[in-house]
This record gives sequence, C-alpha cells and structure tokens, in this order.
Amino acid sequence: MAADLHGEKGRGWIGVDLDGTLAEYHGWVSSDHIGRPIPKMVARVMSWLAEGREVRIMTARVAPTKGDANYCREIILAWLKENLGIILPVTHEKDQFMRELWDDRVVQVIPNTGERADGKE
Repeated sequence: MAADLHGEKGRGWIGVDLDGTLAEYHGWVSSDHIGRPIPKMVARVMSWLAEGREVRIMTARVAPTKGDANYCREIILAWLKENLGIILPVTHEKDQFMRELWDDRVVQVIPNTGERADGKE
C-alpha cells in the first residue's frame, strides 16, 4: 500500500512535538530518556487517530545531523508502543501537507503579516 502523501483522506497530517508536548520534558537527560506521557495530549492524539487523521511525531532528536539519530528513533518508537500502544511516523521535518503543529515552543503568526497571532510584539 503506497503512502498517502497528503495524509489520510487528503486532509494532511498533524505534527506533534515529542519533548514538552507529548512527553514531559524538564531539561535534557540523555538520548534514551523520554519523559512520562502527558495524558491530555495522548488523549488528543488518540482521538485524532480514531477520526482517521494522520499524526506524526516531530522531534529534532531524529535530525540527520545528530550522530545518534537512528538510535533516538528506535527509543521513540519503543516509547510510543509502550505509552500509546501504537507506532507513529517520526520526523524532524515539516512539508506542505502538514496542517497543524502542536509544540510547546511555537509562536503562531498571522499569515502574510509577520504579526503574532496572540497580539504580543
């Protein structure tokens, strides 16, 4: 079965940051340490999956510039299996089919304006 590049049913995919969004993060410990799952975000992800939405885990831990990226990917996949009961795609990149990004560090900008969506400067 070929991958649907546009996401399930052409709706694109939702990116969910790992550290601080899906898993607790209180500062870097090690490549093989991932914090406890955040129940509210786990429930949100499971709801999206039940609706047929595509969800991908976004994390710099698997960027190719990291020497242990493959090791980190395996740790993340095991964490997902243990804590969500499923394995999701893991990436460090967004593409034109990403519809949303849930992240603890993102600042939303109003399209084509450069203005913050929260009204702050």
